[in-house]
Amino acid sequence: MNRQNGVSQSSLKTPRLGVVPQTGPSNADLTSIFECPVCFDFVLPPILQCSSGHLVCSNCRPKLTCCPTCRGPLGSIRNLAMEKVASTVTFPCKYVTSGCEVTLPHTEKAEHEESCEFRPYSCPCPGASCKWQGSLDAVMPHLMHTHKSITTLQGEDIVFLATDINLPGAVDWVMMQSCFGHHFMLVLEKQEKYEGHQQFYAIVQLIGTRKQAESFIYRLELNGSRRRLAWEATPRSIHEGIASAILNSDCLVFDANIAHLFADNGNLGINVTISMVS
Repeated sequence: MNRQNGVSQSSLKTPRLGVVPQTGPSNADLTSIFECPVCFDFVLPPILQCSSGHLVCSNCRPKLTCCPTCRGPLGSIRNLAMEKVASTVTFPCKYVTSGCEVTLPHTEKAEHEESCEFRPYSCPCPGASCKWQGSLDAVMPHLMHTHKSITTLQGEDIVFLATDINLPGAVDWVMMQSCFGHHFMLVLEKQEKYEGHQQFYAIVQLIGTRKQAESFIYRLELNGSRRRLAWEATPRSIHEGIASAILNSDCLVFDANIAHLFADNGNLGINVTISMVS
């Protein structure tokens, strides 16, 4: 073994350079390439491009006459490569800025956002006249400021009095009930059906989330001379609204003849009881 200056050559080692592992783009990097140049939401399948390869989301596309990036014709060219990439990426919920931390495949995104608890709440008053939207905490202040005519009763057992039920046309009666530290909205809706046939729908919704609504049961009861008609169910969250419940008759339903059996001089009293699920 050769030695120089008392040091064995076999002990002299050439230092190895550090090797940086190769990693692909992050999920955030991939989602950024799907950003719509108009609304900054995501371009999701089916993905169409202009002749130059630029993308725009399906919500903005019908509103445009040319590509927002190159001003060329939009065309109807499918970008299958981008659609394939999209299937490997998880996208954040559109309400991420409101606090939602969910990321999910594009195939599940729309369904999640429809029921996301961070989605803005709409005004729960029936009808389409009020377009207000805001946070859950802002719903009651909105109702008290904008819809001052709504009466609020305190207690677990109240009587919801709907006056002048013989009024023609579609009519809504609304009342608030406060108990268990929550506010409930009681709605009686009359709809005009075929050939003047009238149908009544009574339902309770919670000014709260779906999860909170699951903690309660409401009971609606019509009482008359040797007659009783009752309905019991879980309140709807105002996030769900009442339109689908009424459409599916998932509430107390009765026609004008039944209403007249229980009414007194055109006024209909509905006993409302709210209780907590044990």
